[in-house]
Amino acid sequence: MLCKGCGHVKRERLDFLADNPFYTKRFAYYVGRRCRQATIKDVAEELNLHWETIKTLEKQYMRVQLARAGRPGPKAIGIDEISIRKGHTYRIVVSDLIRGRPIWFGGEDRKEASMMQFYDWLGEKKTRGIRLAVMDMWKPFRNATVARAPQAAILFDKFHIMRHLGDALDAVRKAEYSRLSGQDRSYIKGQKYTLLSRRENLTLKGRQALKKVLTANQRLNTAYLLRESFGQLWDYEREGWARRFFENWRASLKWQRLKPYEKFAEMIDRHWDGIAAYCKPENKVSLGFVEGLNNKIRVIQRRAYGLRDEEYLRLKVLTCMLPAL
Repeated sequence: MLCKGCGHVKRERLDFLADNPFYTKRFAYYVGRRCRQATIKDVAEELNLHWETIKTLEKQYMRVQLARAGRPGPKAIGIDEISIRKGHTYRIVVSDLIRGRPIWFGGEDRKEASMMQFYDWLGEKKTRGIRLAVMDMWKPFRNATVARAPQAAILFDKFHIMRHLGDALDAVRKAEYSRLSGQDRSYIKGQKYTLLSRRENLTLKGRQALKKVLTANQRLNTAYLLRESFGQLWDYEREGWARRFFENWRASLKWQRLKPYEKFAEMIDRHWDGIAAYCKPENKVSLGFVEGLNNKIRVIQRRAYGLRDEEYLRLKVLTCMLPAL
């Protein structure tokens, strides 16, 4: 309509229209719900629309999801980084472990300055409410948290620690493969997945192969049993008992000639405070959420064959645990 006051043509704003005025909000929400289960390309073909249109409507849907969820005041946070493309390009993802959803995606890398951006976004008042921060043993994350949220207990993620122990087991496997020859070497060849997987996750054929490897090589058998037993560390409810278990575990390395395990034990000793914190009842939170979120993000990236639109990736990550509208 023509405005008599200014002489310009104005368009009436209608609440039921999406940001793209050719479509309603109701249709945009339908597109957003479909994109939670399918790719943009599949939804575009289904609705006979251009994929850019589908992407724009989905982004509006995800922004409404975030607006309705509000800005949280987390008590326990999980901190991790994800790779968004080749060349060591990282972004930091922070999750609310109690509500079970990611709340922040950002930074330019995984350095301390990027971690500080999260605390700036959260604000001083809500930062003071954080009582627990779960992270890997990456020093910049710890330094930023100590500086901005000194009241928070720091807990190192069990899954990252066990991954270091898995790397130590793989180093022992490689050393044994190089040391042996002939028939003894053939037992180890091609058994990396078998050794690094949990026994309950193996098929019957995999368990038979594992038994064959461990029977044929005593050093690998010892390393495997030591890795399996180390997970008990997180079952203790008192730090003194946990420390006694760790010292006994480390003492069992004597005369075993397992150098990678000795280095792992030294690393655990250096970071003991962040591991023993889990013994306190108030720090008993789900340690698997951050790892599960990482797997979900990898699925999002793989389904899209990589995402060049970083804002779209940010919205996908932040809404992946939110209920549908």
